[in-house]
Amino acid sequence: MKGRPNYLAGFGSLIWLFVVGLPLYVMLIATVQSQQDYAANGPLAFPKHFTFDNYLDDLNDGFGQYFLNTIIVTVCVVGIVVLLVPPLSYAIVRSTGRTTGSVFRLFLLGLAIPSQAVIVPMFYLINEAGLYDNLIGVILPTAAFAMPVCALILSGVMRDITPDLYEAMTVDGASTWRVFFQLVLPLSKSGLSTIVVFSSLQAWNGFLFPLVLTQSTETKVITMGLYDFQTEHGINMPGILSAVVLSMLPVLLVYLFARRALVQGLMGVGGK
Repeated sequence: MKGRPNYLAGFGSLIWLFVVGLPLYVMLIATVQSQQDYAANGPLAFPKHFTFDNYLDDLNDGFGQYFLNTIIVTVCVVGIVVLLVPPLSYAIVRSTGRTTGSVFRLFLLGLAIPSQAVIVPMFYLINEAGLYDNLIGVILPTAAFAMPVCALILSGVMRDITPDLYEAMTVDGASTWRVFFQLVLPLSKSGLSTIVVFSSLQAWNGFLFPLVLTQSTETKVITMGLYDFQTEHGINMPGILSAVVLSMLPVLLVYLFARRALVQGLMGVGGK
């Protein structure tokens, strides 16, 4: 039997589409018109003259350097997380000792501590280490605060691997590292994809650590570079919105290509 059309749900979907689409329309339309046209016609008016000078001006005014710095920070954070979290999660899952469980619970305490609560001692630590106004000083704390969530996700995925597979490889004489590389990692691809996406988003959208731990133009990242469009005389709205579009493109691409792995990895957090 055919179901009756749900007009109320369709009307609600249209309203939701309008609520979501209007800000996107305002943002994209503003990026293809000059600042004078934007001020004269308002944010909702369709532009009469299209221009891509806002994007070119952003790249020529130093935004390209901020973009490169953000890529460096993101790649390094993801590298640290991928290098440290899989062996840590494997030890947590396979170890039966009480010490490992206590260390894991202490490690997960980082989930309950926001970065805002430790930013002052973090500043003194980075400053004493000689890493202030250095990208390394942003990379290390960003990776540290991403690791607890990544360890929780990946350990949940690894717990779904049946003990029979471990026993089969052990009977065949496989060492611990061989089990890790030939069994655990291939069966944890969804979890690995998830922690890569999560840590990359944390690094790309990071604001607090770059704000406090960097100062010079050479070490600015995208989130800090957006401040350059605000002056004492006003804000260049087309310029800042075009910079926002440029900054969100990598995040959008990551989501489009990795959304399925992200959902699958998060579904395995609780284990079986």
